Amino acid sequence: MTNVAARPRGEQMVRRLVRPALWILAFLPIVTIGYSMLFTGLGANPVKEIEHLTGRWAMRFLAASLAVTPVIRLTGWGWLIPQRRFLGLTAFGWACAHLAVYLGLDSVFDISDIVEDVVKRTYITVGMLTFLLLVALALTSTKASIKRMGGKKWQRLHRLVYVAAVTATIHYLWAVKKDTFVPILYFGIFATLLGFRLLWRRGRPPAPARNANT
Repeated sequence: MTNVAARPRGEQMVRRLVRPALWILAFLPIVTIGYSMLFTGLGANPVKEIEHLTGRWAMRFLAASLAVTPVIRLTGWGWLIPQRRFLGLTAFGWACAHLAVYLGLDSVFDISDIVEDVVKRTYITVGMLTFLLLVALALTSTKASIKRMGGKKWQRLHRLVYVAAVTATIHYLWAVKKDTFVPILYFGIFATLLGFRLLWRRGRPPAPARNANT
């Protein structure tokens, strides 16, 4: 077992605080959206604005979950692995909120309109595909799923997270049409994270990971 006292003080502090900080971060969008609704307004179309905000938060948490592996590689903090799952499930939760706003507030659960949107509006088609990918990843994120599927099959399936990142970016880009800076920024972030993974898989990681046992 790793001697806890031998860990650098900074690492010990991060280890103690990271999960509480992530819980606060996971619920932060509720606070920010609620504050905007009560005090600053959400523009001429508040439903669309909430729809966009929940979608952006889902992408932020998805990017954060993908960033955990590079952080582990650079620091050797293998104990961060559970936080990757936490961030991924948080991204899925906000994707559910994004979809719920579209279905309940934007489309008012009008099934015919929703089906027509999915068929005729390409960005919604891509958005639904992204959500289905996230559903598959969320449902198989447990240790039981890893044991049932086997490590290699599970890893292959969960590489679809990068596909989901790309399709989410395309969905966002096509949805905003003109204001493309932010979705292109997300594309750059996801491309960088994917590039790190490809570099690592070729046997050139930036730094070897230390023993993560506690």
